[in-house]
Amino acid sequence: MASLNKVMLIGNAGKDAELRYTAGGTAMAEFSLAVNYRRRSQGGDGSFEDATEWFTVKLFDKMAENLSQYITKGKPLYVEGRLQTRNWDDDQGVKHYKTEVIAQQLQLLGGRDGGGDGGGGNWGGGGGGNAPAQQQQSPGPASSLGGDIDVDDLPFE
Repeated sequence: MASLNKVMLIGNAGKDAELRYTAGGTAMAEFSLAVNYRRRSQGGDGSFEDATEWFTVKLFDKMAENLSQYITKGKPLYVEGRLQTRNWDDDQGVKHYKTEVIAQQLQLLGGRDGGGDGGGGNWGGGGGGNAPAQQQQSPGPASSLGGDIDVDDLPFE
């Protein structure tokens, strides 16, 4: 039977990424990601309220080393990866569980200052290594349509 473990999230970093190294020397960065959504309020009056879901995200190897310095509190991010659940027993014998997102791709959203439009780098997965993918500038409307179309000829603004 086929299976799939994939998660895609867009949200804001809840804290600066912390870069550490395992005993074996593997780089690991960890940060929290806040994802907002709207839901119907519990009061039954039909109104909506904002809610936030928090995720722990981990990066490994070169992606962790390269990106940890850019992931700062409030930075908008796109994260793609898989879910992993760890469990352990504490000193009192109580079993604890923690589900984390193991990032395979991460894209910094917004401009260089962390906000606004524009793109950041796309990091991770596809291809050899975890070097940044080439940033693509989105062409204006005329060039994306091809030909000799003037922007003023378009029926929308």
